[in-house]
Amino acid sequence: SMAAAARQLDCTRAQVSKQIGDLERSLGQRLFERATRRLSLTPAGEVFLQHARRALEAVDSAELALRHLGETPQGMLRISATLAFGRRYIAPLLPSMVEKYPGLECELVLTDQLVDLVADRIDLALRLTKAPPEDAVARPLLQLERHLCAAPAYLAAHGTPQAPQDLPLHRCFSYLFTDDGHWRLTDREGAEIRVPIHSPLRYNNLECLEDAILAGQGIGILPDFLCAPALADGRLIRVLPDHEPQVRFGRHLYACYTPSRIRLPKVKVFLAELEAALTPVPPWRQGRK
Repeated sequence: SMAAAARQLDCTRAQVSKQIGDLERSLGQRLFERATRRLSLTPAGEVFLQHARRALEAVDSAELALRHLGETPQGMLRISATLAFGRRYIAPLLPSMVEKYPGLECELVLTDQLVDLVADRIDLALRLTKAPPEDAVARPLLQLERHLCAAPAYLAAHGTPQAPQDLPLHRCFSYLFTDDGHWRLTDREGAEIRVPIHSPLRYNNLECLEDAILAGQGIGILPDFLCAPALADGRLIRVLPDHEPQVRFGRHLYACYTPSRIRLPKVKVFLAELEAALTPVPPWRQGRK
């Protein structure tokens, strides 16, 4: 009865009656058959009751999940990284994480384009950038090195550049078409030189670029996380080692996330895994003299 409902809700019978009336008008359906001594549900009321019970169960489940939010990493962890770096150094971290935390699921979104942390529902994005987003927390993880590289076969066939001014005579590969047909190189004294470069082949993927350079098709700029193994075993040779390439992406790798995300255990454990894997010395520099 409405009187019993009013007692349970600690309000008046008139308030209960008004709320039911408001609900029926909102739904456009009568929920109760009213008789002198009793109320019964209409067919619409029966359907609404089933959905209402499921809604309350969902609320209870949400409250339970939030109460346990601070205890164990759980739920979906959505990570974004660039194609080459993510495939080689982030993807291998995830299987052990989901084994360690059974309530955790991971999605790795690999793209060289910038993602929107909010709109794309990204918990953490790894970005190589000079300017991390102002509306996010950006934790610096490491500094990358970039080298001019070529295969021994290319240098044997075309000669080795002795100065930046020699580069226009060579086939030079660029990444993502972002150099406007020029490379900027800085020498050991910090002086910068801008040289025109050209190649009939262009790629917007670092791993395609690496494959072309390894195949002896030209000279290119590669980050050390890609080229370090090939430099170590002689498949690649550094060109103009006294000059450092300057690119628009900068040198820093950042872990970027919205301020609310750092409180989530799933983000905390992933950051810990990242730092253990990449610092103080990243794997591609270990053992290097």
